[in-house]
Amino acid sequence: MTSASDGMRSERQIASAESGGLSTAPRGRFRAALAALLLILPGLMGSGVASRLPPADTVEGYVALLLINETPFPGERAWVSEEETKAGMLAILWVLESRLHHIPSGYRQEQIAAERCENIIDVITAGGEKGQCDGFYRDDSGRYVAVRRVHERVDYLVACASRGAPGRFARLLKYAEDLSTAYVRGGIGAADRFAGLSDVNGTYVTGRAYSWMTDCDGYNPGGNFVRIPDADGGSLGGNRFFTLKKLK
Repeated sequence: MTSASDGMRSERQIASAESGGLSTAPRGRFRAALAALLLILPGLMGSGVASRLPPADTVEGYVALLLINETPFPGERAWVSEEETKAGMLAILWVLESRLHHIPSGYRQEQIAAERCENIIDVITAGGEKGQCDGFYRDDSGRYVAVRRVHERVDYLVACASRGAPGRFARLLKYAEDLSTAYVRGGIGAADRFAGLSDVNGTYVTGRAYSWMTDCDGYNPGGNFVRIPDADGGSLGGNRFFTLKKLK
């Protein structure tokens, strides 16, 4: 089976800026777009009380950082609604959970997650800086870190959430925080939206989602990954989710 080294990568375009990788554009245009967004979206920004996220060097903070980075916020090209972004965050978390604890019969974890993983941090950082989750990796000291562009975008979103009347930015950040904290403390007490999937266009599949990519034609992790169609809720928050072909 082809490794899913690109299976969890996605691209995000801010406003009209063209993107060259996961949630990124050339730095100058990225900053210019963020500045423009700050000017035109005051009504969407969060609360007068500064929004805070768990520190990124904690498990819940690192997971929240990924969920926020991988989903669109108001003003971004893939933005649809709060509900869509929240559903996308939950679906991404379930991909991580599936890669960690729900390996289908006939597969090895290394085939799905690129390497042997003992915890959710291992899943996120598998493959290094350009691995499973582009920009999330362990440094030479073994600390789990993220590249600068990830922190720049999330810092911007937190600044948005801290200005004006309570709004969508603050609610989405809080949702990511609550979701990651609940997962770390007690697992996800909700059903996997893709768990019951058994057939995709005549192909028998394992159920559950095991990968996601930007929802664009031609983007596919390859190998035994099977695109979950729109009819089964496979497109969420600007991302396309993939299950696996059933082997046994």
